[in-house]
Amino acid sequence: MKPLTFLASLCFVFSLGAQDVRAVRDDIGFCWHPAQMQRLLDLLAGTVAADMPAPGLVAGISPHDDYLYAGSVYYPLFMDLRTREAVIFGVTHGSVRKEIGDPRGVLILDGFRSWNGLGAPVGISPLREHLKRSLEKGDFIVSDRAHSLEHSIEALLPWLQHFNPGIRITPIMVTAMPFARMEELSSRLAAAMAAYIRAHKLQLGRDIVFLISADANHYGRDFANIPFGEDENAHAQGIEQDRRIAQAAIAGVLDDEKVLGLTRELWGATYLDYRNTYWCGKYDIPFGLLAVRKAVLLATGKRLSGKLFRYSDTYSEGVLPLKKAGFGITAPYSLKHWVGFFSAGFFLE
Repeated sequence: MKPLTFLASLCFVFSLGAQDVRAVRDDIGFCWHPAQMQRLLDLLAGTVAADMPAPGLVAGISPHDDYLYAGSVYYPLFMDLRTREAVIFGVTHGSVRKEIGDPRGVLILDGFRSWNGLGAPVGISPLREHLKRSLEKGDFIVSDRAHSLEHSIEALLPWLQHFNPGIRITPIMVTAMPFARMEELSSRLAAAMAAYIRAHKLQLGRDIVFLISADANHYGRDFANIPFGEDENAHAQGIEQDRRIAQAAIAGVLDDEKVLGLTRELWGATYLDYRNTYWCGKYDIPFGLLAVRKAVLLATGKRLSGKLFRYSDTYSEGVLPLKKAGFGITAPYSLKHWVGFFSAGFFLE
């Protein structure tokens, strides 16, 4: 593993001074007003298939692409999710890594008192400070700047808050790290989360859920990723590959071998490389799955079983027909530039 940067190894706290509320990063692709969200949900209720997840969801994977692209993929995950708090694992996108010195092998926590939400602040769970006390110093850094620049966690907040107005969150950004480091760090994180769950007598799925924010393949020359070409056949091959990878990692009983298999699909010669698919969730999906599987086992003695709810992409889905929505799209779509995304859920066995 690459040695930790000066930023990470000293575990300095970076903040935005007196700013207590984490400001919205993306006010175009996501909606931040209750009336806008209700219009979107009314549209989706009439268009999304009725095959919705069963009760008892304790963990899930959500997109973070624009709502007008991916709304019908978010919807099956959040429409029946009712909880008091959520742990959210987010990506550390390349633009953010560049700004904060590219820390590796660590988690990034924040110090905000609350986050901006759907017309009202979203509170922070006591779990966040519990993690800061419980994890080893080299396991994490605290950077309000990183969380202010990163949009993957905030994308889930309007959905969560609409259906769960009093929701509290624990935001965790995941940095690049090899599988051995994921195994080690996820074990300590899982032990800390399980201790919190037991101490507060929380019921999984009712009191707390775990969510992973990630998009799948980013295809086209803009992403330096055109292994199949740039025509309809290339698009079909690309989304078929995405579906296969997601299904193999998610469906059925979750175990570490499945997670390791996912990294072999998404990583190249090293954990820093890509193969022929470009997922922004190449680190937070495997890390999050490892941590959640272990935490649930420690807290309940039970295993998790997964189900893929819905997969789509910007080219196939296009833009939802919501006129004057108050929000929009942040990137184009075509055969030369498209992004895949999916939603999935995990249930107690």
